[in-house]
Amino acid sequence: MSTKVVVTGVGVVSPVGNDIKTFWDSLCAGKSGIRKIDCFDPSDLAAQIAGIAEDVQPDGMDKKELRRMSRYSQFAIEAADQAWKQSGLDLDKLDPYRGGVIVGSGIGGLNEINIDSVKMAEGGPRRVSPLMVPKGLVNMAAGVVAIHRGLLGPNKCVVTACASGTHAIGDAANMIRLGKVDFMLAGGAEATVIPFGIAGFCAMRALSTRNDEPERASRPFDKERNGFVMGEGAGMLMLESEEHAKARGAQILGVVAGMGETCDAHHITAPRPDGSGVATAMKMGLSEAGLNPDDVDYFNAHGTSTKLNDSGECKALHAVFGEETPLASSTKSMIGHLLGAAGGVEAVICLLAMRDGIAPPNINYENPDPECQLNLVANEAREAKIDVTMSNSLGFGGHNASLILTKYDG
Repeated sequence: MSTKVVVTGVGVVSPVGNDIKTFWDSLCAGKSGIRKIDCFDPSDLAAQIAGIAEDVQPDGMDKKELRRMSRYSQFAIEAADQAWKQSGLDLDKLDPYRGGVIVGSGIGGLNEINIDSVKMAEGGPRRVSPLMVPKGLVNMAAGVVAIHRGLLGPNKCVVTACASGTHAIGDAANMIRLGKVDFMLAGGAEATVIPFGIAGFCAMRALSTRNDEPERASRPFDKERNGFVMGEGAGMLMLESEEHAKARGAQILGVVAGMGETCDAHHITAPRPDGSGVATAMKMGLSEAGLNPDDVDYFNAHGTSTKLNDSGECKALHAVFGEETPLASSTKSMIGHLLGAAGGVEAVICLLAMRDGIAPPNINYENPDPECQLNLVANEAREAKIDVTMSNSLGFGGHNASLILTKYDG
């Protein structure tokens, strides 16, 4: 696989901003986007806080078009538009069959499925909307992005729970390396901040119930962590072959150098306690990138703020890096856990960290946990030389993905 895959555009929808500047400025300032849920009445839920993306209005789409698609699809279109515009691609000068889309999502149009389930229970099958199926399908975000952009090449989704966005980027990069396409939009989108979604995770006792202090609720690696906080949004990258990008004079933001992927094959929700599956994925990603552990300058952790995930991931880091781990943070401390969108958003973060030489903070780190000893960027952003980044995404079902992004050296 000699073809180098580069990034020429990025886009984001998040609880702390729906454009790259606002998003990145907020993260570097340690700003939390977690707040009390006010888009519905959460009073009968154990967890009443979330990271909510607001004021998302994709350009060039009227209200009728937007009503025909689910919220997570709207997020995907907005983030993809940002990435497309930054890349400077002009489809009139390209073969539309040489470009495609992969959007990962854990649950897709969960809200639409829930709404029509209630309608059927209350009023019978005639109440079900004819748009329920296309709005609910997990692959539809990829479909509507392609329709919106006129891309006729490969189009698919990846559904690996919270590893979906990272797998989507890795799979898209592989398609470019194999010569099947010249460019791909890839990332993840999710919109599950709804009563049904919150209730499901509450039933698993997976969510933080620190409802009286929302901004302090997500606290990865802190001893007092008590569950993750739901977030929503999207992160998308424009990927191209180096040859394609250079031929049109594109600005190159970074390189997708490698991805490792494994399965814990252990439990439907719990990770392997020793972190061995994650560690192997990390080693595989480094090997594919032709790098050594000591080459990694910044590590964006999966770091959900749950007891088992954080401790297992720390064990994986030490298995790969030894006693001295690279600078590390979980940005979920500020935006919550975006499930299938997390990997896409966190890939954007890694690229921005390399661009500006800033490692974003892991806020709410107040009580060190002896089981989570890391070189943590605690509470405040830190300037650093960052040329190589690693980002982990772990999903229910035992899915592990580790993405290596590097600076472009020309």
